Amino acid sequence: MRENFSLRLLLVLVLALAPVLGTGQLRSVAAEMETVSIPNFFDQRQRMTKPQLDGRQRIRFLTTTDYPPFNFLDPRGRLAGFHVDLVRAICEELDVLSRCQIEAMAFKDLVPAVKRGDGDAIVVGLAMTPTTRQELAFTEPYFRYPARFVTRKDHQFQEPVAEATAGKSIGVEEGGAHAAMLGAFFPSAAPRPFATRRDALEALKNGEIDAFFGDGVGLSFWLESDSAADCCVFSGGPYLSDRFLGEGLAIAVAPNDRALARSIDYAIGRIVEKKGFSELLLRYFPVSAF
Repeated sequence: MRENFSLRLLLVLVLALAPVLGTGQLRSVAAEMETVSIPNFFDQRQRMTKPQLDGRQRIRFLTTTDYPPFNFLDPRGRLAGFHVDLVRAICEELDVLSRCQIEAMAFKDLVPAVKRGDGDAIVVGLAMTPTTRQELAFTEPYFRYPARFVTRKDHQFQEPVAEATAGKSIGVEEGGAHAAMLGAFFPSAAPRPFATRRDALEALKNGEIDAFFGDGVGLSFWLESDSAADCCVFSGGPYLSDRFLGEGLAIAVAPNDRALARSIDYAIGRIVEKKGFSELLLRYFPVSAF
């Protein structure tokens, strides 16, 4: 499921561009923006009643500072990022903003802190595995990592991509999940493993391979970087797989606190419904990975 840009955000951006673009360019920008879509992984068919959190004196969210753009320290040394703004939006939706706290600590300390009661929820890239599911309860996933092909602009894949990739040299990181996923999803492609993503992308720029297959989020930032030198674009996709890429990002709570997890699910559902999640994604992911 996907949501289009909210009309309000579109209007704000178009008005901001008006002084520097001509009328024709402005129409082109607006038309392009209207075609951009972003993901919505929350099932809006769910009908949940607003939870009551009156008995909680505070709700303590724990995160880290080393996972940009999800959580990091800004130039002033303040905690910032997608997760920080998401927590704020959740607390506003639940009418508990004055009782919400967010604290950063080392990743290894997150689960022990929740276990001993020094935090209520973990909002960071904590994988949902059999081990973590025994230790914690999770909300519904709110974000998933897509796999994408990147090609040079003059050699894009046409649909159907499964046919377009047949016999083509596709760079992958050696031994990684995306290499395994490429073999399963596109068995006719000719994978070429590289020790690092950087080596593979340099090979792509130099025309040594036809495409690179990897994490769409990381690649979305690379496409806009100086390193890419405006060489390349996404081709086909996005491709999602629980088996190869995991179930995505969710917020973790203590195993006996499923009421908080369901409350967070309710809040995220409302944020999605109001298009707030769309705007939040666009704030931190200006080039859509989807």
